Amino acid sequence: MTADSAPAPVPDAGLLHRARTWLAEDPDPQTRAELAGLIDRGDAGALAERFSGTLQFGTAGLRGELGAGPMRMNRAVVLRAAAGLAAYLRKRPTDDGAPGLVVIGRDARHKSADFARDTAAVMVGAGLRAVLLPRPLPTPVLPTDDGAPGLVVIGRDARHKSADFARDTAAVMVGAGLRAVLLPRPLPTPVLAFAIRHLGAVAGVAVTASHNPPQDNGYKVYLGEGSQIVPPADADIAAEIAAVGPLADIPLLDTGWETLGEEVVEAYLDRTSAVLTPGSPRTARIVYTPLHGVGAAVVRESFARAGFPAPVMVEAQAAPDPDFPTVAFPNPEEPGAMDLAYETAARAALDSPDLILANDPDADRCAVAVPDGRRDSGWRMLHGDQVGALLAAHLLRKGVTGTFAASIVSSSLVGKMAAAAGQPYRETLTGFKWLARVDGLAYAYEEALGYCVDPGGVRDKDGITAALAVAELASELKAEGRTLTDLLDELAVRHGLHATDQLSVRVKDLSVIAGAMRRLRERPPAELAGRPVLRFEDLALGGADDAAGGTLPPTDGLRLTLDDARVIVRPSGTEPKLKCYLEVRMPVASAAELSAARSEATGVLDRLKRDLARTAGL
Repeated sequence: MTADSAPAPVPDAGLLHRARTWLAEDPDPQTRAELAGLIDRGDAGALAERFSGTLQFGTAGLRGELGAGPMRMNRAVVLRAAAGLAAYLRKRPTDDGAPGLVVIGRDARHKSADFARDTAAVMVGAGLRAVLLPRPLPTPVLPTDDGAPGLVVIGRDARHKSADFARDTAAVMVGAGLRAVLLPRPLPTPVLAFAIRHLGAVAGVAVTASHNPPQDNGYKVYLGEGSQIVPPADADIAAEIAAVGPLADIPLLDTGWETLGEEVVEAYLDRTSAVLTPGSPRTARIVYTPLHGVGAAVVRESFARAGFPAPVMVEAQAAPDPDFPTVAFPNPEEPGAMDLAYETAARAALDSPDLILANDPDADRCAVAVPDGRRDSGWRMLHGDQVGALLAAHLLRKGVTGTFAASIVSSSLVGKMAAAAGQPYRETLTGFKWLARVDGLAYAYEEALGYCVDPGGVRDKDGITAALAVAELASELKAEGRTLTDLLDELAVRHGLHATDQLSVRVKDLSVIAGAMRRLRERPPAELAGRPVLRFEDLALGGADDAAGGTLPPTDGLRLTLDDARVIVRPSGTEPKLKCYLEVRMPVASAAELSAARSEATGVLDRLKRDLARTAGL
């Protein structure tokens, strides 16, 4: 018998038993049919993939491919996750360190609206949280501290199954004795992060896979301060999920939750103006794409309220579409994702667009492209580190005070800018779950196109307010006869050139990532790009220094320090990728030296990528 004619492997009895047990309680007809077909065909490989373990709940929540079984995203997995989260919230003390919430109501008397608004302003200025009821209402509508169950706010994007996962989460929450509200429609994740604080909720759930491929979905958890969870909350919630018994034992209610109206979106839109300076120029002409996601309506309205010219939409990508038909990956960083935006800008050339802006599908990230006549497209995509520095410069120029922060994989430039302006600077592990918790935060960013320019409103990355801030900066520079590129040049001369790049390897087999990390740990390079490695740190051991003289919590990553460069290697937390973050620093005495310095830095970055790939076996 030849290898080609060998019989396919047959599922063992244990695997079949697990699959049939799962099938018996799967509430979704679609995934039940999928799993029944695999069982009937005896597809051992596909069954083993789905039943080799369970999706692991971590600080990023859950994220994975849609399909049947515990290793896929589906309604059964979400019901268990929601039940575990509900159990955690029921046991958790309500005092989580978040500022106290003051709810302000009013009647319809003369001056009541003014008095209520003034009260809210004072409370926020004092470091408390404040929410205004939407209109004059009876006094009994005001909540009281009577032990009422905590509120969970649930938002979603427009991906396949997102509506089902959101509704199932609401049914579990009210079944567990909590209160639940659904956002009114698919909305950007920053609206959910805002709503948690705005409504005084104890937690929030965002059903989204952000910029992952169309076959994925996810489940992201926030606590009452409006930030994503960090350890030990992730382990505590995971333990509660693991303790969930049969699905039939989870109390589910068909009613009892509320679907909010547009007032929460209105409140978010009102807040977006906080990132703009009253009377600032608003002339920048924008081409915009939401990449088939949920950002278009909110971006369009926020720009209109701010007084900017209406963004020119990339029409083929303007409406939410869970299949993301025009892109290979719905991530503005991926090759080809911005091509339609460049084509739209070319057609809009008579209107002289100043910028191209893009959000990822859940609109918590913002990409920026600037005109560049040297490129075939006529446009150049800025790195996240470049946008991060531009926004920091904009805020410092406006006189914003407080702590500026970036993740360890981001450029060190913002730290130098903050120091020069006399402002504190902090460095954290990757992710806004860490950045959002920095004390006295004024601004935070990370290189993966995430920016927080209004931490008082959204304690997370927000691609919409970031887009507004970039448009304002471009407008101010335009009024001075300058561009974003000019400002980047000025920053390089003032603080030194900080050139960054990334080696990102997407894999199908996760063992490739583990193998690369193991090889680097076992045989760390003594030299990269012809430069000696001065320091090699295994961040998993904990105790590594941050930029402010503190220490970082343990994380699966490696940091290599060279005289004029830095390399960090880590597995992605949300995608099957190994990511290597590179930075090269060079002094620049004058603008005349910039071109040569950039060419030299590009060469060093290319050699770093080549040597690192060879050492890691990639």
